[in-house]
Amino acid sequence: MPLDPQTDPGSRHVPSRADRIGIAMFIGAGAVIAAASVVAAVMRIVEVLGSRTVAVLGEFSGTPALAPIGPGGATVDVLLDRAVLTTDELPVASLVAIILQQTIVATSIVVGVTCLVLLSISILRGVIFTRRTSRLVLIASIAALVGVAADPIFGNMAANGAFAAISDGEFNNVIMTLDAFPYVLGAFVVAIVGTVFSVGERLQRDTAGLV
Repeated sequence: MPLDPQTDPGSRHVPSRADRIGIAMFIGAGAVIAAASVVAAVMRIVEVLGSRTVAVLGEFSGTPALAPIGPGGATVDVLLDRAVLTTDELPVASLVAIILQQTIVATSIVVGVTCLVLLSISILRGVIFTRRTSRLVLIASIAALVGVAADPIFGNMAANGAFAAISDGEFNNVIMTLDAFPYVLGAFVVAIVGTVFSVGERLQRDTAGLV
């Protein structure tokens, strides 16, 4: 009769004491990261909703500017890459974009960390390659991709509103596109990790069936 690696003690491989300490520290660090992300998101949302002036990060594409970096503080021509824009007329759409940005990023971090913590708990119990752990890894990876993608997308939307408010809609040198390569690479990593856990699950199930 096949053995279930989640219920049969003989099919488990309990980590060493040093590994258990390391995993426990990882779980604690994950809890801190999740809590910090939620606090940071709430503080940012309160800031944009409760303050008259709102600061957003804007990206530029080869925009000339003057910077006081010469001898004696003399101004020097530079190409502006990014800058913090402050305005008291940020459109409602940009405010909504900031709220969505913070909410989605914080949620993705909490979901990802929760899945990894549950995975760590399974490893502490000696259970690694199962359907449950495979799903946890997949969900954590997807959550990370969603958070990484949502941050610049909604950040650009917020910046566009700030540019429009400051320049009365006359400044058009803002970056509108995203580099797709990191997301393609991230999706590849997710696929690889998911495949590894799926293969490991099948191998462990087949091995347990031979016992």
